Amino acid sequence: MTDPAPDKPQTPGGQSPQHQPGGSSDGLLAVAANLSRYHREHEKYYSEAPLADAIALQRTARTLIALAERWATAEPTAPAASPFAGTPDLNDDRAIETSGVLFMEGAGEPAEITRIKTELQTIATSSEQSGSWLASAMEASWAMAETLLAYPQLADLLAERHKIIGGNWRNASTAQLIARYLRRAVSILEQVDFSPAALREDLASARTAPAYLFSAAELINHAADLSAASSVLTHENERRWRIFHQRIEQITRPASNP
Repeated sequence: MTDPAPDKPQTPGGQSPQHQPGGSSDGLLAVAANLSRYHREHEKYYSEAPLADAIALQRTARTLIALAERWATAEPTAPAASPFAGTPDLNDDRAIETSGVLFMEGAGEPAEITRIKTELQTIATSSEQSGSWLASAMEASWAMAETLLAYPQLADLLAERHKIIGGNWRNASTAQLIARYLRRAVSILEQVDFSPAALREDLASARTAPAYLFSAAELINHAADLSAASSVLTHENERRWRIFHQRIEQITRPASNP
């Protein structure tokens, strides 16, 4: 990849000349020091945040699987007299305990099912936005990292710096894929009419609702796995950022008087 900086000096052989650090006056090293300090701290947060999403997504998947397993074998019953009565053929204790999903005789789609779909869309939107931003940032970082090749003092850490970028680039693609999985899971859930009357009709015939729920849950679970893997990739950057920042500080530190 070509460095976009127009004033990058070149030697006759096309290679960047080697630089001796000029202390705090070296602008490039100052930027590298800034990135290695603040982005290291930033990534500490993002090594944890995906785990929270993964747990939330796994909880949602467990809820859908519990309902699907219940509906795969339950026989439809006659509606109870009270509109607030729970439906014994449609409810599953695990789904109620995990996500509060309660089917009542006089209601349509449970509010908790609507909330689940909204939360999946919210995570998808956030994941897509962060993935798009991160991909653009890593594109710029990769180009900037090429300029570090001119510093012999960083020669043994060049791979470490590029691995940081590569890991974050993978996370960018992963975030965008997570968004696609979650949006498709919502589309699958939209194929199901969650009103008690419609579900009982399905239980008495083709039982397609459980199949849709199983498929949606599998996509959500895979998104959770990807989110957890993203956390691992980010966490692996901690040591790389630390040793890179230490080296930058060493070579830019003003020489002490003898």
